Amino acid sequence: MTASILSPDEWLTRETQFAAFATGPLLDFWRTRQEGEFSGVDEVPIRYVRFSAPQHQRVVVISPGRIESYVKYPEVAYDLFQCGYDVMIIDHRGQGRSGRLLADSHRGHVVNFADYVEDFTRFYQQAVQPLGYRQHFALAHSMGGAILAQFLARQPQAFVAAALCAPMFGIYLPMPDWMAHRILNWAEKRPNVRDYYAVGTGQWRPLPYMVNVLTHSRERYRRAVRYYADYPELQVGGPTYHWVRESIQAGQQAIAEAAEIATPILLLQAGEERVVDNRSHQAFCQALSDAGHPCEGGKPRVIQGARHEILFERDAMRAEALNAILRFYAQHAFSGADAADNSIRG
Repeated sequence: MTASILSPDEWLTRETQFAAFATGPLLDFWRTRQEGEFSGVDEVPIRYVRFSAPQHQRVVVISPGRIESYVKYPEVAYDLFQCGYDVMIIDHRGQGRSGRLLADSHRGHVVNFADYVEDFTRFYQQAVQPLGYRQHFALAHSMGGAILAQFLARQPQAFVAAALCAPMFGIYLPMPDWMAHRILNWAEKRPNVRDYYAVGTGQWRPLPYMVNVLTHSRERYRRAVRYYADYPELQVGGPTYHWVRESIQAGQQAIAEAAEIATPILLLQAGEERVVDNRSHQAFCQALSDAGHPCEGGKPRVIQGARHEILFERDAMRAEALNAILRFYAQHAFSGADAADNSIRG
């Protein structure tokens, strides 16, 4: 089945009839999901979802961002599915429908960032690989990009191609780096502080659209907030000091290990980013270039005007991103040794 690489007209006009789409075709699609679970590091239950059709020979595996759940991603999955791909999405530990790590389930926490990577490895080996797809593609957002990058440095042949949307290789901090590191190192030595909400954060609460820094799409923002409000078990608030420390180090590690990534990479960057540090994207792409396998275009592809959640932006920016991703996947579809390798691995 050949992937569509041109945006359907509805991609550019969906927001004008978003409620009808969400309660009609999208809800019907969501009801076809298959949900699964496996044991992650330290027996933490890790949940995932799959959307499949018998005629699809390829799958896109999605690694979401911090606090996100696959419950937020049906529209992305729907569009990829309509273009000929099965879709599988993991809920990372400590968020979504996967197991929590602290008594206060709102705290965004992880003991070791490497646990995310090991969970994703088990997801790939236990849930994705046995299904026998001819090809595996990857799509990641923010924190999920840092997880995927570390995975690819260890298993560069697992995916034919990977698209990273606003990957978290550096965090946009509200203070100078030296000050942040001093605070984080101080907190690390004090367990009661280390595992508490980082300064300026707290439990989840619905922020008004006008103050959000994630998207310009009022419809998509409100839909996401409504899901979290309607399903309290999905709610995750601010990160702990330890999570911030682990994640800063993980971003640095992803850049340091970039030379080990042979997988073709497309890196999409938000032009109006206020969550991750865009300078880290340049460093990552430079490391890939220095290793002799530059990312698509040799540098980040900037989605002008987009905020952090590129895949949940206004129609025009979202369509630009999806088209870029689908064209990139199509370039590598059933290409030589990669296809053969994935066929054998599947």
